[in-house]
Amino acid sequence: MKPAHTEGSASPGKAAFFDIDGTLISTNVVHAYGYYAMNEGSALGILQRSVKTLASIPVFSVLNLVDRKTFNEFFYRSYAGLTEDRLLTLTEDMFEDLIKPAIFAKAQDLIDQARRAGCKVVLVTGALDFTMRPLARHLGADDLIANRMQFVGGKATGKVIPPIIEGANKANVIREYCETQGLSLMKSHAYSDSASDYAMLTIVGRPTAVNPDLRLRALARSYNWPILDVR
Repeated sequence: MKPAHTEGSASPGKAAFFDIDGTLISTNVVHAYGYYAMNEGSALGILQRSVKTLASIPVFSVLNLVDRKTFNEFFYRSYAGLTEDRLLTLTEDMFEDLIKPAIFAKAQDLIDQARRAGCKVVLVTGALDFTMRPLARHLGADDLIANRMQFVGGKATGKVIPPIIEGANKANVIREYCETQGLSLMKSHAYSDSASDYAMLTIVGRPTAVNPDLRLRALARSYNWPILDVR
């Protein structure tokens, strides 16, 4: 099954694929869940989820470093039982309260530059699609490729609908996207802050390290990739 995305219009031929967390914004999926957990359900339910989340942070941190796919599968179990209607209602408030203030100062300039170069702007993220849609609209992205939560009976199951959008698999998603949209991989750009997105960066002809971690910075220097700081 193909990942969900929103359609947009742009000059054909090439795209600019942007990771989000750490690349365009300073927050991450754990911050987003924390917002939902603190604003959904009864006072007791909020307290229980908050305590559980705090206790799980060390595990999340280790899994995030070791295996992004396992991290996503484990982390999104935290959403089990949250109601779809409430999550969607909270999304716009979360964008204004949490995500919008976390957009890096030069992130919009980077996206505008890609558009001026004739690229279709596509956000590619392991975050949940409904969480990132307001950001995609705000930044003027043409498309959004993100993880999708499974809902049954109006409640989240805690399972992500395959394929899971994570580090190594982003390359497969981008390749398929370019094939279906008639875009050239070699003419396309990719931007990320993390070495976990190495495959995503190497699959395109024009990779760029943005706010890179130490490992990605070293890789970028060895391959002579551009290094940018948009913070």
